[in-house]
Order: sequence, then structure tokens, then C-alpha cells
Amino acid sequence: MSVRSFTTAATLDDALAAMAAGARPVAGGTDLVVGARQGKAPLPESIVAIHRLAELHGIEEAGAGLRLGALVRHAEIVSSGLVRERFSALADASAIVGSHATRAQGTIGGNLMNASPAMETGGPLMCFGATATLRSAAGERIVPVEQLFAGPGRTIAEAGELLVAVAVPAQPAGTGSCYVRLEYRRQMEIAVVGATAVVALDGGRVTHARIAITALAPTIRRVPDAEAALAGSDGGRAAAEAAAQAAAQAASPISDVRASERYRRAMAAVITRRAILAAVARARGEHVPVPASPTLHGGLS
Repeated sequence: MSVRSFTTAATLDDALAAMAAGARPVAGGTDLVVGARQGKAPLPESIVAIHRLAELHGIEEAGAGLRLGALVRHAEIVSSGLVRERFSALADASAIVGSHATRAQGTIGGNLMNASPAMETGGPLMCFGATATLRSAAGERIVPVEQLFAGPGRTIAEAGELLVAVAVPAQPAGTGSCYVRLEYRRQMEIAVVGATAVVALDGGRVTHARIAITALAPTIRRVPDAEAALAGSDGGRAAAEAAAQAAAQAASPISDVRASERYRRAMAAVITRRAILAAVARARGEHVPVPASPTLHGGLS
């Protein structure tokens, strides 16, 4: 199928009207073009370009939280001092999306709405308690990122709804976070296994914990049992190992050309442990480079 209609929206209302008529929005286009070239999905008959919509751009401080326009590019996220300092796991994730070229064009909105179970940014946003603002010609609604994904490549967004912004709330004092993935190469890679950890320390004890696993289930998911294993602990190796084993038990991986189910489950524990230890280290004020991926920086054993 070839594109029969291509328009560039001058306003958000223009974009929503085009979508109501059946057009598919495109900004960076990194997933759309690659998918078409690989034969995974045909190009839509009608496309509306939304890259010129100023209201969908920008990283804004919202109190102690954050507002990301849907068209914020991964390179912008990585270069933001605010994100790196307060929401390090998100910087970790955006720093390893695709290649330098992908990060220069790919957007946070496109990454989320592509709904890949191996996407990098979903786990961090989920653990931070982020919400997605969906807008259509009929109105607007706010959905927790944790509830956004319906399955591989599917979200709960209805036809005509456009992701316009992502809001990330303030985190508790003493929070450290980290996203780590298992990877075979440093560029143009997607997670074989990924894990996000967000922990807050007070008096040397974990008072808040959020753990999510990536590429280990049909959708990215939080692991309450892993969070419970960390709560009230010192965040040390024993607690991290207990939480990591809980994450591995919660996984439902598949076997494919990139890894077997057995290997993925084993690595789920390893990668989750590394993410937790790095998050705890950051919560204690220790330096852990961005990105924290062990392939790039040696990691934590």
C-alpha cells in the first residue's frame, strides 16, 4: 500500500481533524518507516505530519515534576540536566534508543505509542508514575502510562486520539533510579531483557520502590513482589537479589532468534539486580554514568 494523502498540520486542531478522518500522525517516523521497509506493516493510506506543532515540543519543569511534549526527541531528554538529575532512569533509557540518528529524530511519544514490549522508555515512565495525555476532536483524557499498553504494538488509545504530553510527578526525597538492558551491541539495538528500578532511601532504609521489567512479557509490567522485597530493607545485595528473583519469577518471556526463554528468564534476575544496585547507589549520592547499561560502562555485578 502506498500513501495517497499527506498533509502537514499547522495547528493541533488541524491534526486532530485529519486523524478523525482516518489519517495517521507521524513526527520522527523512525518506527513507521522501518516497519514498512521490513514488511511488518504497510504504510497508511493517509498521513498527517505533526512535527511543526510547537505545543507538542519542549521539556518543562512542573513543580518538582516534569512535563514532556510528545514530540520531545530522545537526544533532548539525554541532554536535559533536569532529567539526568531527577529522573535518571529515563535518561538511561533514551540514551540507548536505536542509534545517534534515531535519537536525533525519534520522539518520546512515538516510542510510547509504538507499544513495543522491548521499548526503552516505558519502564522508567511506568515506575515514575507518569501519565499520558490523549486528545481527540471530542476531548481529552489522562491515562497512567502503566495502563496505556494493551499488548504488543497496541495501546488503549482510541481512533482519533493523539498523545500530546507526558507528565512525570515529583519523586520522593532521596530517590535514585536506573534503567539497564541486556544487549549484544552498542547501537541499533533493542532490549533482549530490560529492568527499571526506582528507590527512595530514608535513614538508610528503602521507603519507596518501583520495579518494572522490559522485553519479558507481552507488555512492560511492574513487579509488586520485587517491590515488596525491597521495602524496608537496606537496599543491599541480599535485598536486591530477593527482588531480582521475584522479577524473574514474574517474567513470561518467549524464545526467538535473539534469545531463548530460559536465557531471558535467567538474565531477568541479573539485569534487575544490576538496575536495583545502581538505583540504590544513585540514591546514596554515588556517581553512576548515564547510560548505566553494563555493556557500555562495566555495570555492577
